Parts: sequence; C-alpha cells; structure tokens
Amino acid sequence: MSTAQNPTAARRWCDALQRKLMDALDAAWALAEGTDDPAVIAKARDQSRLAGHIAGMARKVLALDPPQPKPANLPGFIHEAFDRLDAATAPILAAAARKEAAETGKPPAAQAVAMQNALRKLKRR
Repeated sequence: MSTAQNPTAARRWCDALQRKLMDALDAAWALAEGTDDPAVIAKARDQSRLAGHIAGMARKVLALDPPQPKPANLPGFIHEAFDRLDAATAPILAAAARKEAAETGKPPAAQAVAMQNALRKLKRR
C-alpha cells in the first residue's frame, strides 16, 4: 500500500475530530432551529463558535504533518493505454480530417494544424 493510501496518525485524528465537530454543529443547529428562546439560541451560537475554534486548531495541527509524496510518474500501464488509444483513433481522426477537407474544399484551419502538431509532440495524438 502506498503512503498516499495510508493516512498518517495526524490525518486519522483530524478525520475523527471532523466527524465529532460536524455532529456538534448539527446538534447546535437542531437546538437553535427548534426554538425562539434567545438563551437557547445564544447557547447554540456559543457551541458552534467553539466548534469553529477547535476546527481552526485542528487545521494548525494537520499543517504540521508533512505532505504525502505524490507518485513521480504515471504507471507504465497508463502510458500503454494512451498509446493503444492513440493508435486506434489515429486513422479515424485522419479520415475525418480528409472528409472535412473534401466537403469544404479547404485545408484544415491553421489553429487545428497547430493543435494537432502540439498533441503529436506530446505523443497524445
């Protein structure tokens, strides 16, 4: 399992805390939603403000956790899949371009030619 799929202890802690904070905010919302009593609404506001403060502290703790490394490059099978896709679609695209040129009597637009050349350089098409 890669490190990107294996969360750190700080990430797991933050995820668990986030669930608790979301539950606390839902409870505060339900408390305020069901009444017109200013004291109850003030209590709900205080609870939500506290949850926001704790969330801010949790973000600071998570920021101390080093970022997970990203894969250096795509796996070979993805490159292989793109190569097969390019090989399969190249004749179709060429035929469509020839058909369009024959129907309109004009060569492809300069922008289209430039885009095709750029994609070819990227080995995408």
